Amino acid sequence: MATSLSHVSSFKSLNTRPQKSYGLGYIPNYIQDPNRVRVFDTTLRDGEQAPGASMTPEQKLHIAHHLAKLGVDIIEVGFPASNKADLETTKLIAHEVGNTIVDDGRIPVICGLARCNENDIDKAWEALKYAKFPRIHVFISTSEIHMKYKLRMLKEEVIEKARTMVAYARSLGFNDVQFGPEDAGRSEREFLYEIIGRLLKLVLQLFAFLILLELLGLYGQLIADIRANTPNIQNVIISTHCHNDLGLATANTLEGAYAGARQVEVTINGIGERAGNASLEEVVMTIKCKEEALGGLYTNINTRHILMASKMVEEYSGMNLQPHKAIVGANAFVHESGIHQDGMLKNKSTYEIMSPEDIGLHRSNEFGLTLGKLRYAEFQLLGYNFEGMELNDLFWRFKSIAETKKLAFVKRLLFISYLISYQPTY
Repeated sequence: MATSLSHVSSFKSLNTRPQKSYGLGYIPNYIQDPNRVRVFDTTLRDGEQAPGASMTPEQKLHIAHHLAKLGVDIIEVGFPASNKADLETTKLIAHEVGNTIVDDGRIPVICGLARCNENDIDKAWEALKYAKFPRIHVFISTSEIHMKYKLRMLKEEVIEKARTMVAYARSLGFNDVQFGPEDAGRSEREFLYEIIGRLLKLVLQLFAFLILLELLGLYGQLIADIRANTPNIQNVIISTHCHNDLGLATANTLEGAYAGARQVEVTINGIGERAGNASLEEVVMTIKCKEEALGGLYTNINTRHILMASKMVEEYSGMNLQPHKAIVGANAFVHESGIHQDGMLKNKSTYEIMSPEDIGLHRSNEFGLTLGKLRYAEFQLLGYNFEGMELNDLFWRFKSIAETKKLAFVKRLLFISYLISYQPTY
């Protein structure tokens, strides 16, 4: 990325941009504002593929409603051909969420996944045709290793299969077709240009989208190369789809958006296959905090609903968050170091580039201070007032406990009460 992301924006300005929407005038391959980035959430499809994750149809419906409220543009709700439960759940969400006008006048696009075969596409149409804006996401592998060992197909066979299946999806009634070259990051560049170019001959009618999967970094250059070498690429919207195998999913997604992609594929809490997907909260809040550094990019997400979405997905999927998870982790807005606490008490923007309220978090104390071995900070916040030698003695006794217990939260205040009442004998 040519522009540094090190610029720190004040969190006071994060909510100044008015929310924009496309309402009922949605056009699959066109976004009026060139800086607008659509958010494609695949928590209910790719996210649920995380080992150990599982959600009931009712839970998926609940999440889909919240994603619509959050401002997600496209909700990928499942893989209808994979099993009957997925088909019925996709149909349920297409009926309910896919016809509901949310607060800002939008009706979210409802999407389903399909391989390049007629059965998958038939099942997707069966489930999605009830939505106001149904989309099918048709994919096929394009890397040499996938074509050789997984598909056992030659390049020309892959191109022909993709072309005929995109046309077949259109014949059923899909006016919004997203094509995905799986493992594009390891595909030969010239072959990518060729297959995309061949499909673009259909795109003017089919509104095909492109999904690019990259595991190894250098993602922005991949997007830039495709834009520079594929004729008529300006007639479609390029999408990113990044997994976190090397911890680069968020970085790659942002690189892709900066390089010209105008759709980002993400999941709540970053759940998904293997090490997970690009995290919605990380991508969206980085775009919001670093809008200027990213050339003015923005999304339609109402970030004040992020925390609720995170908690909902954590609870329903059974995928617990690590405390230090960016944006939504339990420690994301907590400060223990004395130096940090001192700065926070003087001005919260010294150590927070965003406000917790921006994601819907309301802290028990406005400074996010916690009591730990590093500092006994602002004990007065608990209603106690000590001075001089009494405060000094209490501090060192508290610190000796905190050294064996990393954090002393409210649930451990019984220990502190004991310290207050304890009268040592010397």
